[in-house]
Amino acid sequence: MDADEKRRRAEDKRAGVFADELARLHRRRAALEAKETRLLADAYALTLEQRSRIGSVSSRERDIPLRSIALELGMAVRVNDRSMQSQMHDAYELIELFPQTMAALVEGRVTRAHAQVIQDAGRVIEDPDDRASFEQIVLVEAERQTVPRTKKYAIQRAAVLDPRPLQERHDTAIRERRVWVTDLDDTLSTLTILGGNVYIHGVYHRLTGQGTTIKDVDRAKRREYAVAQGDADANDGSGGPGSGSGSGFGLGETGTDDNVIGSGETAEPWFDDRSLDEIRCDLALDMLLTGSPTIDPTDGAKGGLGKIRAEVQITIPITTLTGVTNSGAELNGVTPVDPETARRMAGTARVSERVMTDPITGVVTAVDRYVPHPSQTRFLNARDVTCRTPGCRRPARHCDKDHSTDFALGGPTSNDNLCNECARHHTLKHATNWHVEQLRGGVLKFTSPGGKNYDSHPPSRVAFVPADDGGYGVAPF
Repeated sequence: MDADEKRRRAEDKRAGVFADELARLHRRRAALEAKETRLLADAYALTLEQRSRIGSVSSRERDIPLRSIALELGMAVRVNDRSMQSQMHDAYELIELFPQTMAALVEGRVTRAHAQVIQDAGRVIEDPDDRASFEQIVLVEAERQTVPRTKKYAIQRAAVLDPRPLQERHDTAIRERRVWVTDLDDTLSTLTILGGNVYIHGVYHRLTGQGTTIKDVDRAKRREYAVAQGDADANDGSGGPGSGSGSGFGLGETGTDDNVIGSGETAEPWFDDRSLDEIRCDLALDMLLTGSPTIDPTDGAKGGLGKIRAEVQITIPITTLTGVTNSGAELNGVTPVDPETARRMAGTARVSERVMTDPITGVVTAVDRYVPHPSQTRFLNARDVTCRTPGCRRPARHCDKDHSTDFALGGPTSNDNLCNECARHHTLKHATNWHVEQLRGGVLKFTSPGGKNYDSHPPSRVAFVPADDGGYGVAPF
C-alpha cells in the first residue's frame, strides 16, 4: 500500500469519526430541546391554572397570565413575547397530543424540527387513536429522513386521516390569507401575499405574460436596430449597442421608436436589460402602487380607497439629505433605505415623516410631517423608534404614549416619564405587576412580577464623523 493510499484511508477514517461525533452532539441537543420543551409546557400549564381561577371575565383578561409569563420568559432569552407564547403552546400541545414524538425527542431519535413538522401536520387529526397511528407511521420516516421529506410525508398521511373534506379545509385555511413584509439586507424587502392558490398563480401567470411581452418587444427593437446598423448578429436580446440598465416600473419602460439616447446620426434607442424576474417585480409594484381597487365600497366619487396613500417615517442624516455624504437612512426604524431613495422621498413625499439626525452626535435635530404632531410625540417617536418593551418591534407611531409613573398617581406628562408602548404591552403593564422605571439617557428598567430586571435601551445610532483625511469615519452612539 503506497503512502497516498494510506493517507486517503486515514482521512476517510477521520471523516467517520467526525460523523460519529456530530451524531452524538445532535442526540445531546435533542435531549436538551426535550428539556426545554418540558419547561415551556410546564410554564403553559401554570398559566392554565391561573386562568381557571380568574372566573368568567373577558377572554382578554383571562389571557393576561399567559402573556405575562411569556413576556418574562422571552426577556430572559431575548425572544419576542408573542413568539415565546407560541413556543409555550406548541410545547404543551406536543406533550399532550403527541407523546410518542416527545419520547423520540427525549431519546434523541428525532430533532425538534422533526417533531414540529409531525405536530403541525398531525394536529388536524381529531381522533386520538388515529393520531397515535399517524405518529407511529411518520416517526419511522422521521428517524431516517430529512425534515423537508418528513414534512411532505407527514402532510400526505395527515390528509388521509383528516376527517374534514377538502372544501371545508380550504374554507378554513383561506381565512388565514394576509400580506406581510420581511426586511432583508442591502435595502431590499420581501412582500409576501398568502392567498388562494388559483389567484396567486393567476397573478404570477399574468405578470409572466406581461413580462414576456416586454422582452419580446425589446428583442424586436434590438433586431431592427441591428439590421439598420448592418449587424444582423446583434439580435439575441442580450445586450448590444445602446443597451441600458432599465430600472423603472411598468410596460411603458420598454420605450418606443422615439425614445432615444443622444441626437443626430448617433441616436440610439433605449434597450431594456432587465431580467424577466426584475420585470415581473417592477410590474407588480407598479400596479400595486398606482392602481385603485376594482371593487370600492366607499364613495368612489370622492376618491374612496383610491385616495389612501402610503405613510412612512424616514430617519435621515442632514448630510445625506443635502448630498454631502451617502450615509444610510432608516425606514420606520426597522430597515435601511438607500440614500438616493431617502433624498427623493424627503423632497417629494407629501405624507412621509422625515426625521433628521445630526451627522456628528446622531441626536435627532428635527422631525417633519405633513400633518404636524405635538412636539413630545415627535421626540418620543424619534427616540424610541418602536415599542420599548424588549423584543417588540411595533413602530412607535402605532404605539400608546405611556406614563411610566401613572398620571393618576401624579406622574408628569414629561419626556422623562413617557415612552412608547404598543397596546398589547401597555395593557399588560397595567393589568399585572410589571413595572417600568425611567433611567438616564432614555434607558428603561422593566421589573417583572417575578422580581427580574430587564433593561431596554433606545436604538443605537451610527453617526459619520469627519476624519483627518477629509473623509468620514463611523462612530456608534
